[in-house]
Amino acid sequence: MGKRVLVIEDEPNISEAVSFFLSRDGWNVFTHSKGNDALETVAHRAPDVLILDVMLPGRSGMEILRDLRADSRWQKLPVIMLTARGHSRDRAEAEAAGASKFMTKPFSNAEILEAVRALAPQ
Repeated sequence: MGKRVLVIEDEPNISEAVSFFLSRDGWNVFTHSKGNDALETVAHRAPDVLILDVMLPGRSGMEILRDLRADSRWQKLPVIMLTARGHSRDRAEAEAAGASKFMTKPFSNAEILEAVRALAPQ
């Protein structure tokens, strides 16, 4: 069985693109688009890597990340934060909350694939 990645992103075109090229690389990709029940989805899917959008309907990615880091099951889960806003304050907030990597949109397929590969547990 391949490694699992969960993409929590509310923009379908981004979610579909990421799913497509990660699947082609051998990843089992699951997607979700809402913030309000994202924690339940993480628990259900138990991903090896999480790609998490900052701005989601129902709940922000930053809030979700803080809750994940407060839960001993998910403290070491690699989390790549995605945002359309690349301000240094946003990056600092994500790092303080426990993000493994912070990427701004738009990003290249190669960038995100490299990040997922680098962060995946061996």
